[in-house]
Amino acid sequence: MIRFFFRLLATLVLAGAVIMGVLDATRTVAAGALVMTPLGESWSATFPASLASLQAFMQAKANWLWDPVLTTVLELPGFAMLGTLAFLLYAIGHKPEHLRDEWA
Repeated sequence: MIRFFFRLLATLVLAGAVIMGVLDATRTVAAGALVMTPLGESWSATFPASLASLQAFMQAKANWLWDPVLTTVLELPGFAMLGTLAFLLYAIGHKPEHLRDEWA
């Protein structure tokens, strides 16, 4: 059941990565130059309250983690970050080879 949850979550996150990739590709064609939207910009455009609450929480509890680490992650392209997260979630939910049945 837990594996199914991680694989389902990986599928949803991968769908978000594909949507962000298509948006960036469309903007690239329209602009005539490479356009990659940062994750933080997309997040603040869709869910600004959650990003602000995360920032306030992290600055209150672990300021050392917010400034160098999370700000760098939020500046990276969104489709790449969501694709990486989807891969990690799928890897967590993947059934190891030694646990598989011979017939399945």
